[in-house]
Amino acid sequence: MDSQQEYVLRTVEEQDISFVRLWFTDILGTLKSVAVAPAELESAFGEGIGFDGSAIEGYSRVSEADTIALPDPSTFQLMPSSTEPHTARMFCDIAMPDGQPSWADPRQVLRRQVRAAANEGFTCYVHPEIEFYLLKTLNTGGLRPEPTDNGGYFDQSVNDLAPQFRRQAIQALESMGISVEFSHHETAPGQQEIDLRHADVLAMADHIMTFRFLIKQVAIANGVAATFMPKPFAEYAGSGIHTHISLFEGDINAFHDPDDEYNISSTARHFIAGILHHAPEISAITNQWVNSYKRLMFGNEAPPAATWGVSNRSAMVRVPTYRPGKVESRRVEVRSPDSGCNPYLAFSVLLAAGLKGITEGYPLPEPAEGDVSALSRRERFALGYTELPTSLDQALRLMEQSELVADTLGEHVFEYFLRNKWREINDYQSQITQWELKTNLHY
Repeated sequence: MDSQQEYVLRTVEEQDISFVRLWFTDILGTLKSVAVAPAELESAFGEGIGFDGSAIEGYSRVSEADTIALPDPSTFQLMPSSTEPHTARMFCDIAMPDGQPSWADPRQVLRRQVRAAANEGFTCYVHPEIEFYLLKTLNTGGLRPEPTDNGGYFDQSVNDLAPQFRRQAIQALESMGISVEFSHHETAPGQQEIDLRHADVLAMADHIMTFRFLIKQVAIANGVAATFMPKPFAEYAGSGIHTHISLFEGDINAFHDPDDEYNISSTARHFIAGILHHAPEISAITNQWVNSYKRLMFGNEAPPAATWGVSNRSAMVRVPTYRPGKVESRRVEVRSPDSGCNPYLAFSVLLAAGLKGITEGYPLPEPAEGDVSALSRRERFALGYTELPTSLDQALRLMEQSELVADTLGEHVFEYFLRNKWREINDYQSQITQWELKTNLHY
């Protein structure tokens, strides 16, 4: 037993923990858990916890259902007493009975990309800006939801729920070792943003799953509800997860070059070029819902094309210029992913695309200037910009032909994801909408 496992066992005893929740996700990013008593924890470290993998959609067939959850002691944290007193959690890696990593586990998919980056000498760090809505209830019966406030960008009110909610949410996050950089009210009524301080890419994917859970719990405690749906309102901005990425070689930021016009290195340029080149084929992963494309097509400052720019929030990839000379803060911001993505898979394909750009030496086009979203499709075509998919249907067709996505996800996740999403498309397209009835019924 290693020192980290011993620390967990000792802390569980000292803190009088009643339950330890073992967390993992399915392929679509839904959080799953199994609770174990403290007495079972030592055995769980040694042998894992067996469960029926066929009961988790996409994991395994009934004929090969035995699956093992292996707790990762480095992710051990006490749950906030305000949400789950005397409870702790750990994330798990999923394995097969022979000890081999499960090909269905999104966390293992990201682990493979972390190793691929390490083989190139890089450690990847991520800092996300996570947007979401606070609503009065999720039980709307399919009707338009109602936001909790009428606030706008950076609004501060002493009378509404939002400041209190964000304070409680940050306290819950910090208590679990998740550092928050800042928070604020976003541009739309009920819309909030909380930015997490950078961490290595695998830890950050774990943080985001924890973030979603805690945000929903704190919302319930305040008598409201939180949603990470990409675009719940036609007239308001969608919710993105703007993802700041940097690569380090040891203690050196591989993206910084003091002699470059924008203080970005050739490595950063190739990384950006890789993301832009592969953006259409990875969109089904970074924007995995039918609703995701309502945000990309009609959202506020959501990117419609694979472009990059310097301090240009209409571009898909942005080079921030807050501190251009600060070496450790040089990074690129990918603005296309939305808050409903599976962070393990989304980070995997972004990292894979960027690394491909580096290893293949992809050239970087000229930066976009002006508001890309204000241009017509013909204008963007004339400027040589590659359009992002405008629907999940289109995104899946591009993903089906992608060697990069297939290699990154592995055959099992790749095939299941496509099957599940084509079913979602079919279900969506079979609906008769209110718009159709209003517009076409008199024909």
